[in-house]
Amino acid sequence: MSLFPEEDVLIREIETWRGIIEKLPTDEDKVMLTKLLDSCYEYTVAMNNHAKEHPFPSESLIMALLLKQHKIINHLKSIIPEQTNNAID
Repeated sequence: MSLFPEEDVLIREIETWRGIIEKLPTDEDKVMLTKLLDSCYEYTVAMNNHAKEHPFPSESLIMALLLKQHKIINHLKSIIPEQTNNAID
């Protein structure tokens, strides 16, 4: 159960990750993680609903990140030749 059920869990959780972003070694890494985290906003409703029942919002954010990465991988697999796809599976 969230202590702040009306608060946007995603925004609060992403803010806790800003310290990690700031400590990354390169600007490219910082931009990449920022973009990846920002791409999770499409899952805000699911993440907020999950957080109402579970006290660890990082779980929701990590699952959103994994889902986003999987979608990117599937997209890349769809645009590369079939022979290469067989080697990836």
